[in-house]
Amino acid sequence: MSEITNAAHQASLLSAKYSAANDKAAWLALYADDAVICDPVGVSPLDQTGSGHRGKEALSAFYDLTIAPNNLSWNIRESYPAGDSCANVATLTIDMAGTKVVVDLVAVYKVNDDGKLASMHAYWPWDTVVRQLSQG
Repeated sequence: MSEITNAAHQASLLSAKYSAANDKAAWLALYADDAVICDPVGVSPLDQTGSGHRGKEALSAFYDLTIAPNNLSWNIRESYPAGDSCANVATLTIDMAGTKVVVDLVAVYKVNDDGKLASMHAYWPWDTVVRQLSQG
């Protein structure tokens, strides 16, 4: 892993750490009040409009639905910090009540002027999860 070079890189690593530790308060504290999460980017059962989850209340509900009931393990293979953003190439392993789901993804984090996460966009195919769950 490369040296931490900007606020977005640091926040992205903390986001992975706090989600894996199931520390909702610390995870939410990384985000600005008007932040948006698109995970995955586009229309999915997690985001039926494809416009993302915006604001702390929506992010809290997203956490409760996707992170809290599962055990997450992150393997961030590459990080590309630039300006106010950082793109991470990662594999996320999710233990969903005994069923293991493995997703390769690219997550792009952007911070605001206060160093809080303004957005996170995770690029991964929803059908990967569906396929693994149906086989599990």
